[in-house]
Amino acid sequence: MTAHGDLSRDEAYFDRLYEANPDPWNFAASPYERHKYRASLRVLGQRTFAAAFEIGCSIGVFTALLAPRCQALLAVDTAAAPLRAAAQNCAAFAQIRFEKRMVPRDWPAQKFDLIVLSEMLYFLSPADVRRCAKLARETLLPGGCVLLVNYTAHIDEPCSGDDAAALFIAASALPWLHHRRDRRFRIDVLGALATATTP
Repeated sequence: MTAHGDLSRDEAYFDRLYEANPDPWNFAASPYERHKYRASLRVLGQRTFAAAFEIGCSIGVFTALLAPRCQALLAVDTAAAPLRAAAQNCAAFAQIRFEKRMVPRDWPAQKFDLIVLSEMLYFLSPADVRRCAKLARETLLPGGCVLLVNYTAHIDEPCSGDDAAALFIAASALPWLHHRRDRRFRIDVLGALATATTP
């Protein structure tokens, strides 16, 4: 764990990031991001989803790639500015609903067959990672899956990527179906994907 492990990053932290740069992680143009998106979609196979939930959608770059696989997609972020950009970037997809939510505090009550947490868990305290895991388990439909993507290089956040993934996997009590480790990120799939492989 890092020195910030007791507290999750708050709304003001993300507001400052987006005030300084509308795309602070270069989602739109980064080769790293494109590679990560392709790898993330690949582990889902050809499956389509009735109700998906993407947490930390930012400006909607991955949201737009995920949307064709989803009949309905709820995409949320903590900050308002990236949500406005995401709505513009994903205007072609009527099945997407964007909402401002802070998880785990504002976790929706509905059920999902896909829950995506891509490079956002490490902004949470260990306690909040565990809360998210339990909420994911409670709101996951039978046969659904959880897609975790975590950056694995050093970061100055409440958790490291590996710590966040390990905490979530343990707390969720969901079957761990797939694991892939790339040079700078890891992908884990939990739940019940028919095409998944045991790590």
